[in-house]
Amino acid sequence: MHSLDQFAQGKLDDLQRRHLRRQLTETVREDGIWVERDGRRLLSFSCNDYLNLTQHPAIKQAAQAAIEKYGAGSGASRLVTGNHPLYAELEALLARIKQTEAACVFGSGYLANAGIIPVLIGREGLVLVDALSHACIFAGTQLSRGKVMTFRHNDIDHLRSLLAEHRDAHEHVLIVTDGVFSMDGDLAPLAELNALAGEYDSWLMSDDAHGLGVVGGGRGTSFTGNTQIPIPLQMGTLSKAVGAYGGYLCASSAVIDLIHNRARTLIYSTGLPPSCVAASIAALDLIEREPTYAALPVQKAKAFTRRAKLPEAQSPIVPVIIGAEEATLAASQMLADEGYLAAAIRPPSVPAGSARLRLTFTAQHPDEAIARLADIVRDKILVN
Repeated sequence: MHSLDQFAQGKLDDLQRRHLRRQLTETVREDGIWVERDGRRLLSFSCNDYLNLTQHPAIKQAAQAAIEKYGAGSGASRLVTGNHPLYAELEALLARIKQTEAACVFGSGYLANAGIIPVLIGREGLVLVDALSHACIFAGTQLSRGKVMTFRHNDIDHLRSLLAEHRDAHEHVLIVTDGVFSMDGDLAPLAELNALAGEYDSWLMSDDAHGLGVVGGGRGTSFTGNTQIPIPLQMGTLSKAVGAYGGYLCASSAVIDLIHNRARTLIYSTGLPPSCVAASIAALDLIEREPTYAALPVQKAKAFTRRAKLPEAQSPIVPVIIGAEEATLAASQMLADEGYLAAAIRPPSVPAGSARLRLTFTAQHPDEAIARLADIVRDKILVN
């Protein structure tokens, strides 16, 4: 065996022993909620398509029309020839929804975070990150070459102590957090974070990947509580509730112009296909027009947590924490036997000892199916 293959196999064997090996499983999504996997039809509670817009006829039609007019791909980076006319429309729409001066769309949320943070923070800067932030945020901090420190999850006092101790030693400070935390479903205290950032002349950036479309009347986590929190850097994705693909930053015109000039993941990446951009425009238009529909995923998640006797859901994401990896895999298989797809989430996606079922609720999940799922989780999984 080649030494490279020996290396790879050894790593795989170690993951297998620890019940952490992952495999790609072919999955056919029939519509917004049903999937076919391994020859079985399952009701999926593992998808981030919170509003089921990936299958919405008007959004698919918009994507198809864009292909007919502009082609299948963009052909180059946005700064060369890949900046097709649909980008301007999408960015204006995002800026209006987020109530900022401007917006910039990236190829994905991962590319956005990997590109934005290094533009703002260099060797003399400091990045303070919530400990449970998404992996792509940490990737961006590592690329920044600045000093990186984590603060305890949603712990304002801990963040304040870090700022008091370290702020004066650094030219600039960036505070970064998820708006909705992707594995726990809870919300960041954005109003308190923004006030603290202002107090210490620091910049707050929120990742609203799981908030746009379903929280704050569809506008996202910076609009919870019927008020706008003026966060200067509002990042997010177009691949969750929006149902398409891509990432974005909403900010001031000056910041967006700087991103155009310095973000390597924008400058050196091919632009999104026109179909993705057109689908996002159509989806965001729908979200703006139908806030009642946008509210359904959180309502259904709350109905589940009430019946399952879990802490009340704050978002469409509900973790059912089991702990051990092997037991979590067994619980996932039990639910599959009952006709549900509920993926087992294990380290390193979550901290060691907190393996879980990550349940996600969508606008079109039937209430009776949610009730039955809650009963199974309450009586057969959490009872142990």
